Amino acid sequence: VDPAASRHRRMAGHDSATSRRRLQVGVIVAASVLLRCAVGQYPYSGMGNEGGTVRKDGTKMFGDYEAQRHWMEITLHTPVREWYTPTKQNDLDYWGLDYPPLTAYHSYLCGWIFDKVEPASVALRTSRGYETPSSKLLMRSAALVSDVATLHIGAYVAALAAYPAQGDDRMITAFALVLMQPGFILIDHGHFQFNCVCLGLAAVAAACVCRGAMAEARV
Repeated sequence: VDPAASRHRRMAGHDSATSRRRLQVGVIVAASVLLRCAVGQYPYSGMGNEGGTVRKDGTKMFGDYEAQRHWMEITLHTPVREWYTPTKQNDLDYWGLDYPPLTAYHSYLCGWIFDKVEPASVALRTSRGYETPSSKLLMRSAALVSDVATLHIGAYVAALAAYPAQGDDRMITAFALVLMQPGFILIDHGHFQFNCVCLGLAAVAAACVCRGAMAEARV
Protein backbone atom coordinates (compact mmCIF):
# COMPACT_ATOMS: atom_id res chain seq x y z
CA VAL A 1 0.00 0.00 0.00
CA ASP A 2 1.37 3.38 -1.01
CA PRO A 3 1.71 5.44 2.24
CA ALA A 4 1.38 8.68 0.32
CA ALA A 5 -1.85 7.55 -1.35
CA SER A 6 -3.24 6.33 1.97
CA ARG A 7 -2.43 9.66 3.62
CA HIS A 8 -4.06 11.50 0.73
CA ARG A 9 -7.25 9.46 1.13
CA ARG A 10 -7.38 10.19 4.87
CA MET A 11 -6.90 13.90 4.24
CA ALA A 12 -9.59 13.86 1.57
CA GLY A 13 -11.98 12.10 3.93
CA HIS A 14 -11.21 14.59 6.70
CA ASP A 15 -11.79 17.54 4.35
CA SER A 16 -15.08 16.01 3.21
CA ALA A 17 -16.29 15.52 6.80
CA THR A 18 -15.25 19.08 7.70
CA SER A 19 -17.12 20.53 4.72
CA ARG A 20 -20.19 18.47 5.59
CA ARG A 21 -20.14 19.67 9.21
CA ARG A 22 -19.74 23.30 8.13
CA LEU A 23 -22.73 22.97 5.83
CA GLN A 24 -24.84 21.40 8.57
CA VAL A 25 -23.89 24.11 11.07
CA GLY A 26 -24.66 26.82 8.52
CA VAL A 27 -28.09 25.38 7.77
CA ILE A 28 -28.92 25.06 11.48
CA VAL A 29 -27.84 28.64 12.22
CA ALA A 30 -29.79 30.00 9.25
CA ALA A 31 -32.93 28.10 10.28
CA SER A 32 -32.48 29.22 13.88
CA VAL A 33 -32.17 32.90 12.92
CA LEU A 34 -35.18 32.72 10.58
CA LEU A 35 -37.28 31.08 13.30
CA ARG A 36 -36.35 33.79 15.79
CA CYS A 37 -37.18 36.51 13.26
CA ALA A 38 -40.56 34.88 12.61
CA VAL A 39 -41.39 34.76 16.34
CA GLY A 40 -40.35 38.41 16.63
CA GLN A 41 -43.15 39.44 14.28
CA TYR A 42 -45.71 38.75 16.99
CA PRO A 43 -46.60 40.88 20.06
CA TYR A 44 -44.34 41.02 23.10
CA SER A 45 -44.91 41.28 26.84
CA GLY A 46 -46.77 44.48 27.79
CA MET A 47 -47.19 45.76 24.24
CA GLY A 48 -49.27 48.94 24.50
CA ASN A 49 -49.77 48.01 28.17
CA GLU A 50 -52.57 45.71 27.01
CA GLY A 51 -53.56 43.78 30.09
CA GLY A 52 -50.74 45.43 32.01
CA THR A 53 -50.87 46.85 35.51
CA VAL A 54 -51.23 50.52 36.37
CA ARG A 55 -49.82 51.92 39.62
CA LYS A 56 -51.90 54.06 41.97
CA ASP A 57 -50.14 57.17 40.65
CA GLY A 58 -51.31 56.31 37.13
CA THR A 59 -47.96 54.94 35.91
CA LYS A 60 -48.38 52.20 33.32
CA MET A 61 -46.03 49.29 33.92
CA PHE A 62 -46.17 47.61 30.49
CA GLY A 63 -44.13 44.35 30.58
CA ASP A 64 -40.75 42.65 30.26
CA TYR A 65 -40.06 44.38 26.94
CA GLU A 66 -40.31 47.73 28.75
CA ALA A 67 -38.20 46.39 31.62
CA GLN A 68 -35.34 45.58 29.26
CA ARG A 69 -35.62 48.96 27.52
CA HIS A 70 -35.78 50.76 30.87
CA TRP A 71 -32.61 49.03 32.07
CA MET A 72 -30.83 50.41 29.02
CA GLU A 73 -32.13 53.87 29.91
CA ILE A 74 -31.01 53.66 33.55
CA THR A 75 -27.56 52.17 32.95
CA LEU A 76 -26.88 54.72 30.22
CA HIS A 77 -27.86 57.83 32.18
CA THR A 78 -26.97 57.09 35.80
CA PRO A 79 -23.65 56.29 37.54
CA VAL A 80 -22.81 52.63 38.14
CA ARG A 81 -23.14 53.12 41.91
CA GLU A 82 -26.82 54.08 41.43
CA TRP A 83 -27.89 51.23 39.17
CA TYR A 84 -29.26 49.18 42.07
CA THR A 85 -30.01 52.09 44.41
CA PRO A 86 -33.27 54.06 44.67
CA THR A 87 -32.59 57.67 43.65
CA LYS A 88 -34.52 60.56 42.18
CA GLN A 89 -33.64 59.30 38.70
CA ASN A 90 -33.92 55.60 39.45
CA ASP A 91 -37.34 54.51 40.68
CA LEU A 92 -36.79 50.88 41.64
CA ASP A 93 -40.53 50.30 41.79
CA TYR A 94 -40.59 50.91 38.03
CA TRP A 95 -38.71 47.89 36.70
CA GLY A 96 -35.66 48.37 38.90
CA LEU A 97 -32.60 46.36 37.92
CA ASP A 98 -32.85 42.97 39.64
CA TYR A 99 -30.39 40.92 37.59
CA PRO A 100 -26.61 40.59 38.26
CA PRO A 101 -24.15 43.28 37.11
CA LEU A 102 -23.20 41.47 33.90
CA THR A 103 -26.79 41.97 32.74
CA ALA A 104 -26.54 45.65 33.63
CA TYR A 105 -23.40 46.10 31.54
CA HIS A 106 -25.09 44.33 28.63
CA SER A 107 -28.00 46.78 29.02
CA TYR A 108 -25.53 49.65 29.05
CA LEU A 109 -23.93 48.46 25.79
CA CYS A 110 -27.34 48.14 24.11
CA GLY A 111 -28.41 51.51 25.50
CA TRP A 112 -25.26 53.17 24.17
CA ILE A 113 -26.03 51.84 20.68
CA PHE A 114 -29.70 52.83 20.92
CA ASP A 115 -28.69 56.33 21.99
CA LYS A 116 -26.68 56.70 18.77
CA VAL A 117 -29.47 55.39 16.55
CA GLU A 118 -32.67 56.60 18.24
CA PRO A 119 -31.90 58.70 21.35
CA ALA A 120 -35.57 59.14 22.28
CA SER A 121 -35.88 55.39 22.86
CA VAL A 122 -33.60 55.56 25.91
CA ALA A 123 -34.09 59.16 27.05
CA LEU A 124 -34.10 59.41 30.85
CA ARG A 125 -37.66 59.25 32.27
CA THR A 126 -39.34 60.55 29.09
CA SER A 127 -38.92 57.23 27.26
CA ARG A 128 -41.15 55.14 29.50
CA GLY A 129 -43.40 52.97 27.37
CA TYR A 130 -41.57 54.06 24.20
CA GLU A 131 -42.86 51.95 21.31
CA THR A 132 -42.12 53.14 17.78
CA PRO A 133 -41.71 50.74 14.85
CA SER A 134 -38.02 51.64 14.59
CA SER A 135 -37.38 51.15 18.31
CA LYS A 136 -39.14 47.78 18.20
CA LEU A 137 -36.84 46.78 15.34
CA LEU A 138 -33.85 47.90 17.42
CA MET A 139 -35.02 45.87 20.41
CA ARG A 140 -35.67 42.75 18.34
CA SER A 141 -32.32 43.17 16.59
CA ALA A 142 -30.53 43.53 19.92
CA ALA A 143 -32.05 40.26 21.12
CA LEU A 144 -31.14 38.48 17.89
CA VAL A 145 -27.54 39.73 17.76
CA SER A 146 -27.06 38.91 21.46
CA ASP A 147 -28.42 35.42 20.84
CA VAL A 148 -26.12 34.72 17.89
CA ALA A 149 -23.10 36.15 19.69
CA THR A 150 -23.62 34.15 22.89
CA LEU A 151 -26.05 31.23 22.80
CA HIS A 152 -25.26 30.16 19.24
CA ILE A 153 -21.51 30.22 19.85
CA GLY A 154 -21.88 28.70 23.32
CA ALA A 155 -24.08 25.87 22.04
CA TYR A 156 -21.59 25.06 19.28
CA VAL A 157 -18.59 25.07 21.63
CA ALA A 158 -20.44 22.93 24.19
CA ALA A 159 -21.65 20.41 21.59
CA LEU A 160 -18.14 20.17 20.16
CA ALA A 161 -16.69 19.60 23.64
CA ALA A 162 -19.24 16.88 24.39
CA TYR A 163 -18.80 15.10 21.03
CA PRO A 164 -15.33 16.00 19.71
CA ALA A 165 -14.91 13.08 17.31
CA GLN A 166 -14.83 14.15 13.67
CA GLY A 167 -17.97 13.01 11.88
CA ASP A 168 -19.91 12.35 15.10
CA ASP A 169 -23.47 13.34 14.17
CA ARG A 170 -24.42 13.61 17.83
CA MET A 171 -22.56 16.93 17.92
CA ILE A 172 -24.79 18.34 15.19
CA THR A 173 -27.91 16.92 16.83
CA ALA A 174 -27.04 18.46 20.20
CA PHE A 175 -26.26 21.82 18.58
CA ALA A 176 -29.59 21.83 16.74
CA LEU A 177 -31.61 20.76 19.78
CA VAL A 178 -30.25 23.61 21.90
CA LEU A 179 -30.84 26.30 19.29
CA MET A 180 -34.31 25.06 18.40
CA GLN A 181 -35.48 24.75 22.03
CA PRO A 182 -38.92 26.43 21.98
CA GLY A 183 -38.61 27.94 25.46
CA PHE A 184 -35.43 29.85 24.61
CA ILE A 185 -36.95 31.25 21.44
CA LEU A 186 -40.37 32.18 22.80
CA ILE A 187 -39.09 33.84 25.98
CA ASP A 188 -36.32 35.90 24.39
CA HIS A 189 -37.81 36.70 20.99
CA GLY A 190 -41.53 36.57 21.72
CA HIS A 191 -42.15 37.55 25.34
CA PHE A 192 -38.85 39.49 25.24
CA GLN A 193 -35.79 38.98 27.39
CA PHE A 194 -32.04 38.42 26.99
CA ASN A 195 -31.65 35.04 28.70
CA CYS A 196 -29.54 33.94 25.74
CA VAL A 197 -26.55 35.85 27.12
CA CYS A 198 -26.31 33.97 30.43
CA LEU A 199 -27.24 30.67 28.76
CA GLY A 200 -24.50 31.12 26.17
CA LEU A 201 -21.90 31.92 28.80
CA ALA A 202 -23.04 28.92 30.86
CA ALA A 203 -22.65 26.70 27.79
CA VAL A 204 -19.09 27.94 27.25
CA ALA A 205 -18.32 27.26 30.92
CA ALA A 206 -19.72 23.72 30.53
CA ALA A 207 -17.48 23.21 27.50
CA CYS A 208 -14.46 24.32 29.53
CA VAL A 209 -15.36 21.80 32.24
CA CYS A 210 -15.64 19.01 29.65
CA ARG A 211 -12.13 19.85 28.46
CA GLY A 212 -10.72 20.11 31.95
CA ALA A 213 -10.15 23.86 31.73
CA MET A 214 -11.46 24.62 35.21
CA ALA A 215 -9.80 28.03 35.52
CA GLU A 216 -11.48 29.25 32.33
CA ALA A 217 -14.81 27.75 33.44
CA ARG A 218 -14.71 29.74 36.67
CA VAL A 219 -14.28 32.97 34.73
